[in-house]
Amino acid sequence: MFRVDRTENRIARLAQRRFGELALRERDHLQEWLVHQPDALGEELLIIQKEFDGFDETRERLDLLALDKAGNLVVIENKLDDSGRDVTWQALKYTAYVSGLNKQQIVEIYQQYLDRYCGGGSAVERICEFIEVEELQETVLNPGNGQRMMFIAANFRREVTATVLWLLSRGIRAQCFRVVPYSFGDELFIDLQQIIPTPEAADYMIGISSKEVEETNAQGVQARRHQLRLRFWARALERLRADGITLFANVNPSRDHWLNAGSGVRGCPFTMAFARGEVRVEVNLARPDRDENKWLFDRLEADRSAIEARFGGEMSWSRLDERKQSRISYSHPFDGFEADNWPEMLNWLSEHIRKLEGAFRQPLAQYARSIPSVDETAEELARVSESLDPST
Repeated sequence: MFRVDRTENRIARLAQRRFGELALRERDHLQEWLVHQPDALGEELLIIQKEFDGFDETRERLDLLALDKAGNLVVIENKLDDSGRDVTWQALKYTAYVSGLNKQQIVEIYQQYLDRYCGGGSAVERICEFIEVEELQETVLNPGNGQRMMFIAANFRREVTATVLWLLSRGIRAQCFRVVPYSFGDELFIDLQQIIPTPEAADYMIGISSKEVEETNAQGVQARRHQLRLRFWARALERLRADGITLFANVNPSRDHWLNAGSGVRGCPFTMAFARGEVRVEVNLARPDRDENKWLFDRLEADRSAIEARFGGEMSWSRLDERKQSRISYSHPFDGFEADNWPEMLNWLSEHIRKLEGAFRQPLAQYARSIPSVDETAEELARVSESLDPST
């Protein structure tokens, strides 16, 4: 790796280091980096436990246990400077252990993690949000033989890479990531790259008989709800057109429980949501940069009184500090799965999506034009945090 000096138009080689000489440890450092930035592994993952030891009749611990967006369990093993000879054997054992976990057990494992390391929260709600379903019964967790393995080390021994390649040839999803520390002066850098498999590797799914009933039930519920939502959104879009609302004119009915329409600001859609117990209209601040979302939210919230006066009601303002996005919403309780309620729900949506657009389009566009640079945003958020800290 090289550092670019644009002033001198030169590059300078970064010094490759070893974790050992930097006094960096597997559990205290690399593991914690991945816990707080799991997408460093190239995809969205939900860490549900670390140092997991919930295996019968054994005291063995796997480093990290995660869920991917498809609900598959992912066993993550970290080995720092050298993979060791036995890492694949360890990971295979751990993967076999977790292959029999059912949905309730996975929720309990994640709830224990939230209670111990994250100050609590609802495991069910966070899993649903991560997998993007309204209710947990709509999805399958740990389906079939979909369990995955990830190996992370600075160097992989030949017996490890040969075993991983053999597993891939048998349809078992395994990946190797090379993680190498570099330094330049007092700065420390980490290069984390997937080296195995090739992009062409595909998932291989085999059913597990002990979970077939659970999977079949969940898939049946999901299919019925997809059809229900398609019908509801078709009715909703027809109603908006009849009422002269053009915001969703280019949007098609969806199987999802929400529909998004552009607000004129990138990454900040106006949304209608159809849940079992309510309908909502909301503004989602979901730009790629977390600090930009929080900056926009803070500016809008400072205008809260004027915005709510234009909207005509008190809204729910959710900064969601632990997540990338923020949300401002307004909801009303309905039993959405009872089609007899749909006419009233459609009246409500038509009225309130119009109010939402009228209340937010102008201030959202105004503040979006003034979004500072990433560094300026971080500095401002730090100043706000310090001003709220009672110890300062």
